[in-house]
Amino acid sequence: MWVLVNKRNPLRPRSYVPSGLVVPKVAYPNGSRLRSDAAGALVRMLATAKSEGAGRMSVASGYRSYSTQHSVYWNRVSTNGRAYADRWIARPGYSEHQSALSLDIAPVGHPSCSAHNCIGSTAQGRWLSRNAWRFGFVLRYESGYTSVTGYSSEPWHFRYVGTALSTAYRNGGWHTLEQFLDEPSAPTY
Repeated sequence: MWVLVNKRNPLRPRSYVPSGLVVPKVAYPNGSRLRSDAAGALVRMLATAKSEGAGRMSVASGYRSYSTQHSVYWNRVSTNGRAYADRWIARPGYSEHQSALSLDIAPVGHPSCSAHNCIGSTAQGRWLSRNAWRFGFVLRYESGYTSVTGYSSEPWHFRYVGTALSTAYRNGGWHTLEQFLDEPSAPTY
């Protein structure tokens, strides 16, 4: 669960397929699957967010197989070029989504934001950035840390690490898993 997946650390094997994938029992899973421990934490997190007044949320993307990530990455390369793709999309075998521990979250019912890429400006996104740690999630690609993670800010991308690590991460004031795990920055492949 604490594996670091980034531009320097691919999954092993790169074609890794996790076991025990489930569709989280949330209102808007959009067919996405996660590992069962991450799915259970997500259910609790989204229910708490709603009960605390943050609003409803959906899963925009969960587990992606190697072949799906291959398609997503090369589609972005063909439409925007490789440099752009490498700032926003992990190459196949290097994606946290392939671990089934990461997901993209979108707001539901926000009048000016109906996609995951604008969640940072919503009540849902603000609640997640303050509270996701309580459920074992960390905001993986915070603004201002591209030189460490290699990716542009993604306020929608959360990584499940379990509550022990997420609590230590928050209490220590960390902003990247690379720094928390004392690993080198990963700005390039």
